Amino acid sequence: MRRAALVLALALTACVDPSPKRRREVPARLARFVTDTPPEPQHRLDYLFDGRIRLFGYRLDPDGPVQPGESVKLTLYWQAMERIEPGFMLFTHLGDARGQRYPSGNFDHVGPLREATGGGQALPPGDWVRGKVYVDEQPLVIPREASGEVQITTGIWRGDVRKPITTGAGDAESRALVARLKIGGSERAPARDAPRSVPSLRAERLAPGVAAPRIDGKLDDPAWRTAARTGPFVDVATGGPAAGALGVEGSARVTWDDARVYFAFEVADKKLIGGLSAAEAASRDPHVWEKECVELMIDPDGDGDNLDYYEVQVSTQNAVFDSQFDGYNLPRGGPSGPFGHEEWSSQRQSAVAVAGTLDSDADDDEGYTVELAIPWAAFSKAKRVPPRDGDVWRVNLYAMKRNGGVAWSPILGEGNFHRASRFGKIVWSSEPGAASAASSAAPAGPAPRAP
Repeated sequence: MRRAALVLALALTACVDPSPKRRREVPARLARFVTDTPPEPQHRLDYLFDGRIRLFGYRLDPDGPVQPGESVKLTLYWQAMERIEPGFMLFTHLGDARGQRYPSGNFDHVGPLREATGGGQALPPGDWVRGKVYVDEQPLVIPREASGEVQITTGIWRGDVRKPITTGAGDAESRALVARLKIGGSERAPARDAPRSVPSLRAERLAPGVAAPRIDGKLDDPAWRTAARTGPFVDVATGGPAAGALGVEGSARVTWDDARVYFAFEVADKKLIGGLSAAEAASRDPHVWEKECVELMIDPDGDGDNLDYYEVQVSTQNAVFDSQFDGYNLPRGGPSGPFGHEEWSSQRQSAVAVAGTLDSDADDDEGYTVELAIPWAAFSKAKRVPPRDGDVWRVNLYAMKRNGGVAWSPILGEGNFHRASRFGKIVWSSEPGAASAASSAAPAGPAPRAP
């Protein structure tokens, strides 16, 4: 009995930690993916994982803008500088411009080296031999919900552990950025007439005797008549007209008093998405950017350095995500969050009015409006609140749909939606009067309707 138990224990141990000799064996069908001579990659990279596994390049076919649903072939070139522990495997993720992985963007077990075998991969890094080069071919499918930009990231993992990137600029999740792919063809390149400068808006304090707006989703209060207006939002990637960018158009207004700052959004969309159950909509910090929402990014310093900034999102169902960040996308807990300090609360009041039917293809919708009031006291990282006359904050405003959307200030390929250097500038004015948008001469009125 004891002998049988010992044999069983040894067998289980062998499954978990194969011998060095066994780890060096390469199945015949995979021999062509292992070489002694590093090939010349189409694109060079310089990543080193845990000081032992090198990623030195990649090839992509096609190498250019792609369409949602299109197949591409990615080839990664790895080299084992030193042996690593058994059990570690390769991952590849496809994410949006924010770095958020698409639900269909996991390709951990795609390709010859990564073929799923007994809970692992056919030839994982733990089986690699020092000095050998491993050609990691992967057929990828661009997610159908992708828009703007797709980021391809990769790394090495085992359970809840990922190998740290010791050379090269990885993100907080130890993911190496391989490539950024533009979605939709050449029209996704920055528009020729898109200004590189960011827009500016002069937001004036409510005049004496003008009441703060009622937060009911309706923009019929006197406070909104004289509020500063952004004019039509633009394509977030190119800076071109919003038409065609997910079928969403939008604009925003802003005003303030000594207690709060007030934002109003008008979004035109013929196919409105809710997508959350009642329990999900009422939960804390649901991922509403995966559905449909408006979004504010607020950096109170005015210098665009991405330090100590805030994010607030309100969905078509009035579900709210809000968080505070110390640095660009940081802290970040993992692919599913938490994102930033989600315990932070904007203490907002918000309301949404929908013109149409959520999650229905039976009719054409018109869009929705959002009213939002945030007390100045919520911005604890700001130098001073309320702001003084002439103070400048960096702010961006978005109308989001399925991880993409339109914006007051376009990103123009300089990062994701969190890039504070691309946020517009709001100049706070304590002298009430006729507000004006420095970046746009758009007339007052509702947002243009989506074609």
